[in-house]
Amino acid sequence: MPAEQIHLVRHGEVFNPQGVLYGRLPGYGLSDLGRRMAQAAAADLVALGRPISALVSSPLQRTQQSAEPIAAAFGLETILDERVIEPENRFEGKRMTGRDGALRDVRNWTYLVNPWEPSWGEPFREVVTRMLHAMNEACDGVDDGDAVIVSHQLPIWMVHRRVAAKQLAHDPRRRRCALSSITTFERRPSTLRQAQGTAGSGTGWVEVGYRDPAAGLAVHATDVGAV
Repeated sequence: MPAEQIHLVRHGEVFNPQGVLYGRLPGYGLSDLGRRMAQAAAADLVALGRPISALVSSPLQRTQQSAEPIAAAFGLETILDERVIEPENRFEGKRMTGRDGALRDVRNWTYLVNPWEPSWGEPFREVVTRMLHAMNEACDGVDDGDAVIVSHQLPIWMVHRRVAAKQLAHDPRRRRCALSSITTFERRPSTLRQAQGTAGSGTGWVEVGYRDPAAGLAVHATDVGAV
């Protein structure tokens, strides 16, 4: 039978001494603290006592590295899926704050005209649609046990808001999706299939848990890297 639960895991802290918004840029891997955070997430999944039978990751370096301790803990191969990647962002490679921050440059203001879309990157509706398709496929590909997807803050938060029937546009400062946190969803018979964008299963998603196993480590983090 398909997986009963799917756990969306955010990557750990990234090594980013320049403090830029790295988005999909290559070469941004985990810091030493980020690797410890990823280990904490893996340990939390083990402590649940639930079998994990599938592991999917965004193809970016930081998510693949965050998936490594999960793969080792459950003896799994990591499957890369472009659909769970960080959204595109016009500010990639720029510092957002400070005297030389991108938001102070009037040439960038044209990208800020519509925060409901948003105008600076991939539309929220496209992010959540690709995430839900990836979640369904990951679960349908499992004969027994749960599935794990290692992704990024905004894609995970978009799933949370869609499943909770909330407007996708939001204040990014209020996202509940910490580094190496785990947001768990369960697929159940539902009349919300069309509204949630699920496909082919006759079921909908329900959020059943949120855990922050790296909270004690996060107090030392210097980079949160969210877009």
